[in-house]
Amino acid sequence: MTTKVPLKDNLIIDKTFQFAVQILKFSGYLQQQKHYILANQLLRSGTSIGANAREAQNAESKADFIHKFKVSAKEADETEYWLLLCKEVIDYPEIQNLLDELKIIQKIITKIISSTKTQLTNKQIDK
Repeated sequence: MTTKVPLKDNLIIDKTFQFAVQILKFSGYLQQQKHYILANQLLRSGTSIGANAREAQNAESKADFIHKFKVSAKEADETEYWLLLCKEVIDYPEIQNLLDELKIIQKIITKIISSTKTQLTNKQIDK
């Protein structure tokens, strides 16, 4: 079952939402395998990426927007840590797919932060 996120053609929102769905499924598998700590940590950080990106859509300023995406980037880094740990101790073929998708998300977030900082700097120069 695929659900469309109700934000018009927003790549990062869509990708992070779909990633969170996959994290929820993988966390369920981890719970079944009695890897409770890994499941809980991964669930929190993996779903927080999209939640913070979504929250950034209603930022009060460009600085707030950047801050929310920086939080999203931190959560992505933490998620990568937990996935790499899982890859070392659990034989589950989908982990690499999650890592690959996460790398794409991290690149998009980095670009969003960078381009927004550039816009902010250019506005200050124009004044």
